[in-house]
Amino acid sequence: MSITPLMPVYPRCGVRPVRGENCHLIDEDGTRYLDFAAGIAVNLLGHSHPGLIGAIQQQAATLMHVSNLYGSPQGETLAQRLVDLTFADTVFFTNSGAEAVECAIKTARAYHQHDGHDEKFELITFNNAFHGRTMATISASSQEKMHKGFFPLLPGFKYCEFNDLEAVKAMIGPNTAGFLVEPIQGEGGIRVGSEAFIKGLRDLADQYDLMLVFDEVQTGVARTGTLFAYEQFGIAPDIMAVAKGIGGGFPMGACLATEKAARGMVFGTHGSTYGGNPLAMAAGNAVLDAVANEEFLAQVREKGERIRTRLAQFIGNYPDLFEEVRGKGLMLGLKMKVEPRPFMQHLRDKHHVLTVAAGDSTLRLLPPLVIGEAEIDEFFDKLSAGAADYHAEGAA
Repeated sequence: MSITPLMPVYPRCGVRPVRGENCHLIDEDGTRYLDFAAGIAVNLLGHSHPGLIGAIQQQAATLMHVSNLYGSPQGETLAQRLVDLTFADTVFFTNSGAEAVECAIKTARAYHQHDGHDEKFELITFNNAFHGRTMATISASSQEKMHKGFFPLLPGFKYCEFNDLEAVKAMIGPNTAGFLVEPIQGEGGIRVGSEAFIKGLRDLADQYDLMLVFDEVQTGVARTGTLFAYEQFGIAPDIMAVAKGIGGGFPMGACLATEKAARGMVFGTHGSTYGGNPLAMAAGNAVLDAVANEEFLAQVREKGERIRTRLAQFIGNYPDLFEEVRGKGLMLGLKMKVEPRPFMQHLRDKHHVLTVAAGDSTLRLLPPLVIGEAEIDEFFDKLSAGAADYHAEGAA
């Protein structure tokens, strides 16, 4: 038998973490890695946050799972907190970001079809977006590398250029149900939606009675310096998918919607065996305890701006490697003039700092939001050393 016990769909590297301490991961051989990947924007409280650990331990000893056929005091508490903190009136809990986006897609379609407009099923999505790995969410993406091997794709999605409002207007037709957009494209290269573009989508949705659906799976839960990125654009979506940071490392997600947007999501239209389980709800409440306050959010903005300023100064030393700094808060990217993956591997293997490659030749920097001065200095020491010897090797 040649296939590995773990299905070989990931090109797994040699790093094999067995323990985490705040902003570091420790390999099984004892090697310490500075974690500027955070499980791809998941471990926003680092790897040993006492509040999160304590909440999960206490809930695990009390009750881990019950069917959604029963009342959920834990889910009701977390849902009410999210409603109070956001634009939303109602929440459906999921186990992942892809599930949250699936629920958002269904909610957008059901909004129209609940009133008999079955022709309204298409969502306009955007080139280089990433919405997940299910059939619906890969169909919502224009990336051919995600489509290969899984044809036929599901109908109902039209791809448009990101940040091009005129192109969006030209695509709206009788089948359009709404727009599905990341306010900042993560996998696509930390590409920030312009204020004119995001506000323009809101205006078009209002004008044509369409659903504006935000995918904040990567941007959400304090990552960009506000609890959710939509707040920085001065508008609100109708529907929003979140995950990653909302559980701090515990697998969970959520689909948030206004009462109007959720009018089609009635008994029997959607469900989940595990979504909203008490253990996940305990994790979500512990995360909000830590991040849903202005003091914490201000620290994220301040640390993000400090790192961004230092990065802008740093990249001037290597104009043949780096082009620009992108992002908001602690969702940052280095646009590179070379392929980012080999540089990411160089930083990981030689200098023991973990980052994430993305599209558009971008290196993602997604540290835990609890990162301190010592870890920031450590990162720049490692980045400087990595760029210097990578540059020297390239020159040689």
